[in-house]
Amino acid sequence: MKLVKLVFLFISVTAFSQSKVGTIDVDFVLSKMPELPALQKQIEDYGKQLDVDFNKKMEVYNALVTAYTAEEQGLTIAQKKTKQDEILKAEDEVNLFQQNGTKLLNIRRDELVRPLYQKIGVSLEKIAKAEAFTQVLELDERVVYVDHNYDLTIKVLADLGISIEEKKE
Repeated sequence: MKLVKLVFLFISVTAFSQSKVGTIDVDFVLSKMPELPALQKQIEDYGKQLDVDFNKKMEVYNALVTAYTAEEQGLTIAQKKTKQDEILKAEDEVNLFQQNGTKLLNIRRDELVRPLYQKIGVSLEKIAKAEAFTQVLELDERVVYVDHNYDLTIKVLADLGISIEEKKE
């Protein structure tokens, strides 16, 4: 049994010593891509269109409420019930559209940004294979220490043809 543990330990140490781990700050790379401002404009335009659609639904709702309050005294109980049902339906549509608006905007943002992430992924894969990295971690708040010699962010930017100014200290 001790022999099995010793062999397992040896294999684990050998496997670990052969791995090369790098990091990348995907958000930083994305922020430097020249396509991003055009995509942000498309997202803003889509958001404005959603606002226009929402305002139309609100106008319909407000018109129904205004008409109901103006006519309420002359309506029969059945007519009041019908008008109230119309108002409730319009209110439900407004609430549903409001809830889905954020989701729709996020879906559109994901659709537009996905090709940029794919471009970053292709570049990262090319560099990682060329430099024999076995793993690449995304640099975020969970990474505690990184030797900048293994940070592939700048190399990916260079591979994508994006130059950045380096800060002089």
